[in-house]
Amino acid sequence: MPADCSSAAASASRSDMARKERKAREARKKEPFTARVLTTVRRIPAGRVATYGGVAALAGKPRAARAVGNIMRDCRRPDVPCHRVIASGGRLGGYGGSEVLKRSLLVAEGVIVSGTRVRELDRVRWTQVASRRARPRPRRARAGSRKRGDHGKS
Repeated sequence: MPADCSSAAASASRSDMARKERKAREARKKEPFTARVLTTVRRIPAGRVATYGGVAALAGKPRAARAVGNIMRDCRRPDVPCHRVIASGGRLGGYGGSEVLKRSLLVAEGVIVSGTRVRELDRVRWTQVASRRARPRPRRARAGSRKRGDHGKS
């Protein structure tokens, strides 16, 4: 019987270790995305808004709008303007339970809010412009194409 007990204990120990490793992996996956989301939201200028889906796409996971919402809900950092992230279609969405506070912060920044929607969303929607824009590549000549200056004259 002692052999059975030790193998059961070893099995339980292995499953605990596997569970801890899985949690650690999940935490590592969440941290970078969370950091990218917070960095993206910090870049939204005053008077502009971005959607949860837009922030998710800019953070590298275009289908993670709900995750962005959860990150915004749990964020209590004063350096992150969470009130500038809204739901699609201009709906305000939540703001730590106080939609009234979110509305008043946006209005104070000059965003027109009517009821629970941002008006003129196309005008105030922020989409990150690539700051490190890729330089256009020089065009490569195709095989059999003419050289510069050769206009078909023989």
